[in-house]
Amino acid sequence: MQTRIDRKFAELKERGRSGLVTFITAGDPDFATSLKLLQALPKAGADIVELGMPFSDPMADGPAIQASSTRALRAGQTMVKTLAMVKSLRENDKTTPIVLMGYYNPIYSHGVDRFLKDAVAAGVDGLIVVDMPPEEDAELRPPANEAGLNFIRLATPTTDAKRMPAVLANTSGFVYYVSIAGITGTAAPDLVDVSAHVGRIKAATEIPIAVGFGVKTKEQVSAIAKLAEGVVVGSALVTAIAQSLDAESNATTETGPKVLALVEQLASALRKPAAATAR
Repeated sequence: MQTRIDRKFAELKERGRSGLVTFITAGDPDFATSLKLLQALPKAGADIVELGMPFSDPMADGPAIQASSTRALRAGQTMVKTLAMVKSLRENDKTTPIVLMGYYNPIYSHGVDRFLKDAVAAGVDGLIVVDMPPEEDAELRPPANEAGLNFIRLATPTTDAKRMPAVLANTSGFVYYVSIAGITGTAAPDLVDVSAHVGRIKAATEIPIAVGFGVKTKEQVSAIAKLAEGVVVGSALVTAIAQSLDAESNATTETGPKVLALVEQLASALRKPAAATAR
């Protein structure tokens, strides 16, 4: 069965371009502002949206995304509210793929069976659970697949040839290649290294690859788009949210426009070459 993610990558391939995958944390800086951003991201140029599930101990994330989780939790964000955001988006957007990204604890706390049922009902398409390696996914991955959700795994610069088959086994939707070793948003990707590692993954699978971690500029988006089917931008958007807030970390009139302008700028790096070719 084809998912929205499958259909999106097929559509992008037909258009001859890479896709922009954007990340925001659900409920950052508050539910209403976050929902408006989620609803506006596709119009601004996001092809796929990763929606972070706030967690009090996001160990793989850098300071920017850690702070976004703190703001969201302080504002009262819960899993119920996160799923409600997706359901609200689906009232007017039936096509944009939504991937929930985060840690297993909030899913476990919600109850795995209940979570999967609620996620499917809300209109979620895939999951990225960063602290659930292949050897430890039996509680979630098989039932998620049965429910029709893509289970997306991370590959990193340290994923060697011996480890790669385990990472790719039962992966669906896309492979998320982490372009730097370490936490999110703390360094820029080395394009030579990214090219080599993406080539190695492509030799082992036909599943689309999206490259993220440290991608902040239009130039980086353009360069990575030549190597992979998707480009993920997260910390830069979360930082834009943070920079737009007032002294009490509340949203301002600049929050939405600042974030969406950045998405439009980054998306233009993917769309202009395709338009030029069409002419």
